[in-house]
Amino acid sequence: MSMALEDSELLNMFRTPASKEKAYTAIIRKYQERLYWHVRRMLVDHDDSNDVLQNVFIRVWNGLENFREDARLFTWLYRVATNECLTFLEQKKKRAAVPLGDVEEGLSNQVKADKDFDANKIEWKLQLAIQKLPEKQRVVFNLRYYDEMPYEEMSRVLDTSEGALKASYHHAVKKIEDYILNS
Repeated sequence: MSMALEDSELLNMFRTPASKEKAYTAIIRKYQERLYWHVRRMLVDHDDSNDVLQNVFIRVWNGLENFREDARLFTWLYRVATNECLTFLEQKKKRAAVPLGDVEEGLSNQVKADKDFDANKIEWKLQLAIQKLPEKQRVVFNLRYYDEMPYEEMSRVLDTSEGALKASYHHAVKKIEDYILNS
C-alpha cells in the first residue's frame, strides 16, 4: 500500500469492511513514528512508551469508526495519544501514591540513566528541564517545540484556548531558560 494515500482515502477504506484492516495498518504505518516520539517525550521510558502506544492503537481501532473528521486525522491521533499519556502518568502517581513532583523527579532520573547522558551538554539540560515542568506545560512545550504544532491545532488536540496555550508555552520556556542558566 502506498504511503501517498490521503487521510480521507484511508478513512473511507477503513469504513469499508473489506479494506478496514489494510487501511488501519496504513494509518498506523503513516503515523506510528511521530506518535511514538510524541509519547516518548512525555514518558521518557521506551518500554512505557511502547505500552502506551499499544493502548493508543487499540483506542484508534475502536474509535476510528466514529471519527467525524471535524479535525485532521493527525490531530485526533495526537489527542488520543496525549490523553493516553496523561492517563498513564495519573495511574503511575496513584500506584506509587507519591506526589507529582516525585513522578517528575523519576522522569528526570530516567533521563540521567541514559547511557549517553552528559549533564554538561545542552540537549541533556534541555531534557532535564522539560521533565521538571508541570504536566500541562510539558505537553504544550513538546507539541510546540518538537512537533512545531500551530496553537490552533494544539487547541483542538488539548481542548484548551489558544491564549491559555500561549501562556503555558511562555511559562514553560521561562522555566526551561531558568533551569538551563542556573544548573
